[in-house]
Parts: sequence; structure tokens; C-alpha cells
Amino acid sequence: MKVSILPIALLAVVLASGCVSSKKYQQLQTSYDTLRTKHQDLNVRYLNSQKDLASAKTRVTSLEDQIASERSNLKSLQAALDKCLTSSGQGNVNISKLVDEINSSNKYIQQLVNSKNKSDSLNMVLTNNLTRSLSQQESKDVNVQVLKGVVYVSLSDNMLYKSGSYEISDAAGATLSKIAKIITDYKDYDVLIEGNTDNIPISKPNIRNNWDLSALRASSVVMALQTNYGVDPKRLTAGGRGEFNPLTSNDNEAGRIRNRRTQIIITPKLDQFMELIDKAPDKK
Repeated sequence: MKVSILPIALLAVVLASGCVSSKKYQQLQTSYDTLRTKHQDLNVRYLNSQKDLASAKTRVTSLEDQIASERSNLKSLQAALDKCLTSSGQGNVNISKLVDEINSSNKYIQQLVNSKNKSDSLNMVLTNNLTRSLSQQESKDVNVQVLKGVVYVSLSDNMLYKSGSYEISDAAGATLSKIAKIITDYKDYDVLIEGNTDNIPISKPNIRNNWDLSALRASSVVMALQTNYGVDPKRLTAGGRGEFNPLTSNDNEAGRIRNRRTQIIITPKLDQFMELIDKAPDKK
């Protein structure tokens, strides 16, 4: 991603003129800082997109390898059948068995191809259904990823909770209602709410440590989804991971902000791809 140097160049030209007031300079500096912040945010989103792309490519490669393997197996079976047909010692029973195995392998290859296409389409639909309903402001506090049919919605603590608390803020209601709509639409999916903190020890009389805080925050989201938006509680699980699942280093405030988050993980009850594996023809 290329970095725009227009704000810097503009600022330099204005300063070079020697006729800029302090107020005007401050306005330019503020505009520059705002653009730089937006640029950094776009860089982060670009890097996340690259990670998603790399993961998708890995998944596609894995499926293509399996398809190639099954096609190779098909060729071996076909060769065995040809040999069988030219050999007078082979009976009709063996020929029939080989034909069945070839048909079964062909069917499984098609299942793998369909699974790959369905997985890619499902990922795109799930992402679009959620992100298109979010406002520009909400998009800054919500990060959506879809990996292998599982939706990961990461919500910043600044948006979700009151400062230093596990109580849901009023501002979070609109965003949670949109996420609840997606959860309701995909009624066959289970939902895990996972709280995460930075590594700064909590100092509250009623909260023992970051484990407590992360679990309480996850529980608050679960209760909001159930009570305010009618999500079936049988589908919901609340969990806390404390400070032990960081996205990045806790050595600076920017890193700690990223690590303080709540993830809503929407996942199928049965993994579609593993179900296909279970239905694969036996290799004897």
C-alpha cells in the first residue's frame, strides 16, 4: 500500500511561504495528524486482508491437493480395471467391485470440488451480510474475518463497555443488534463469546484478575444478546481468555488497545469439510 505524501508536501509549501498564522498552522497540523491516523488504520486493515488472503490460498491448495490425490487414485483404479478386462483369470465380481470404486471416487472428487466452491461462497456471503450493515464509525471498532466457514467478529472494548467496567455501554446497542441479526439468520450455528484483556493487572474490589474481567465481559455480551435481542441462550457460550491470547505486543498503548477486545465466534455445529471426509469412500 502506497503512503500518500500530499498532506506533508502541502504543509511544506505553506510553511515555505512564510505567511502562515499560528492558527492556520495548527489547523494544517491537525489535518495532517488525522490523515496520518487514517492511513495507519488502512495499513492495519490491509495487513489483515493479506492474512485472510494467505489463509484462503492455503485452504484452496489443500483442497486442490486432495482433488489431485483422488484423481490419481481414479487413474490407478481405471488401470486396474483395464488389466482386469484383459485378463482371463478375473471374474465378473471383481470387475463390478472396481466399477463401484471408480464411481465412488468420482463422486467424492465432485464433493471436494463442491465443498471448495461452497466454502468460498459461504465466506463471502457471511462477510458481506455483516459488514454492509455497519456504519463507517462502527467499522473502526469492528473487525470481521471469515476462516473455513467460521465468522470471527472482534469488537473493541472502547465501543462495547463503559470505562473500567464490564457493563455494556449505551453506544454498543446499535452494533450488537446488527450482530444479533446475523446470529439469528444463521440459526444452525453456535456462538462463542470470548473476552480478552491486555496484561495490565485489574484493580477493582469485585474483580480478582484479568481472567475475571474477560469472563465477566463475555458474560455481559451473552446476556445482552439473550435479553435484548432474543438470541436463543442454548446457542451461546461465554468464555474468558484473560491476557493470554494477545493479537500483538502489550509493550505499548496501541498494542494494548488491540488486545483488549471481545470476539464473537459464529461456527457451524458440524464442520462441513470434515463431514465430507467422513463420507469418503473406504480405501481397501
